[in-house]
Amino acid sequence: MNDQTAPSELSKDRLRVWLRMLKVTRAIESELRERMRQTWDTTLPRFDVMAALSRTPEGLKMSDLSGVLRVSNGNVTGIVDRLVADDLVERQAVEGDRRALRVCLTPHGRVQFAEMAAVHELWVDELLSPIGSQGLNTVHSRLGRIKDKLEER
Repeated sequence: MNDQTAPSELSKDRLRVWLRMLKVTRAIESELRERMRQTWDTTLPRFDVMAALSRTPEGLKMSDLSGVLRVSNGNVTGIVDRLVADDLVERQAVEGDRRALRVCLTPHGRVQFAEMAAVHELWVDELLSPIGSQGLNTVHSRLGRIKDKLEER
């Protein structure tokens, strides 16, 4: 390797940060999954579907829901089937499109999700508590810059 292709110290530091971010993200996700399983006998994907629907009270077409969650229609269909069976979401016909279905939270689903979201926020707050206010602002800002750069591509 010549000098132009040799990794710099900054490059190595960025790699270490990337690996640390992955490890921390996976650990937090694992902890949240376990807490959701124990507390509500539910999964993080079910929570994610309910969160997307809570932000859109009029509901979302299945294809739009897949797009919001960045997963395949097949993945969403299975999750929605189970949420329908548990009376947390319902499917509704889309006027003017006989093939499309809109999915929205049921009244029971809205109540359940509101409880789950409040507790989820407390858990995330607890898990990120080692970072103070100034540190949070810095991390949020820097990650935003990375996101913006990636979206430019």
